[in-house]
Amino acid sequence: MGIVALAGGIGAAKLLEGLYAELGEDLTIIVNVGDDDTFFGLKVSPDLDIITYTLGGIIDPARRWGLADETFKCIAALGTYYPETWFNLGDKDLATHIFRTDRLNQGKSLAEVSHEIAHKLGLSCTILPATNDIVQTKLYTSQGVLDFEEYFVKFRAGVPVTKIDYRGAADAVPTPGVLETIARAERVIICPSNPMLSIAPILAVPGIRAAVAARRDTTIAVTPIIQGDAVKGPTAHLFRELGYDVNPLGVVDYYGADLFAHFVVDARDEDLLLELSPDRFPLPVNFTMFDTLMVDFGKRLELAKYLLQYPI
Repeated sequence: MGIVALAGGIGAAKLLEGLYAELGEDLTIIVNVGDDDTFFGLKVSPDLDIITYTLGGIIDPARRWGLADETFKCIAALGTYYPETWFNLGDKDLATHIFRTDRLNQGKSLAEVSHEIAHKLGLSCTILPATNDIVQTKLYTSQGVLDFEEYFVKFRAGVPVTKIDYRGAADAVPTPGVLETIARAERVIICPSNPMLSIAPILAVPGIRAAVAARRDTTIAVTPIIQGDAVKGPTAHLFRELGYDVNPLGVVDYYGADLFAHFVVDARDEDLLLELSPDRFPLPVNFTMFDTLMVDFGKRLELAKYLLQYPI
């Protein structure tokens, strides 16, 4: 039956390290594609690459994106010809994007190419983009409507956001196998990703949210917010800007209690649960506490084992 994880970004990739070590081929990862974009004519899939590089053991250990021992001579040279080179593509990383673009141009789907890349990097788990169609996360900001990478990299997530749109999602179709895998999984894990930027674009693809909600009793989510902040990234100020409490309860409010019956709060937020009203959510949610700050591989493995052994 296996385990399904919904994922995107660095926080998810850390947890997936632990899950992959425990599960191997019994792990299926459904990945956000709302960040995908085209740079210098190359098709770039940041979340797919972060997760694949991490599980392949070749991720840059400090940045947690891109490849280890990377150089950036090509992107510097591209500055001669292009007015903007703010999106860093490493020299070795370019090989992935060239291969992906070439295979897509040959008529392969994103899922097929992602499988090829994972296989060539020696991975035994299944990595599925949420859809083979184009879904673009658009952020309405003081600088206009920005693509995700413009917001996150060019503006360093430093401009206020008033609205987020997952353009193309309503017309997208789940990647073959996504709905079936969710339906038959032993349990579904929603990784500690940015809910608005990494998980919501997955759930916006028709059929996926309903499939997860149908497995509510065996779905467990992990908070991306600890003591009023995110470990990394703009989750906290996006929640604040869009009117949600910047704490684990705000995360449940955003997702909706119909999506999962189990939610892991970091042990540092124990006081928050002590004050929780039993009627806060329309459906009961089982809150549990654990150390979710994955500072090293040992902590990632501990959290993974906890999620796999948690009684549901």
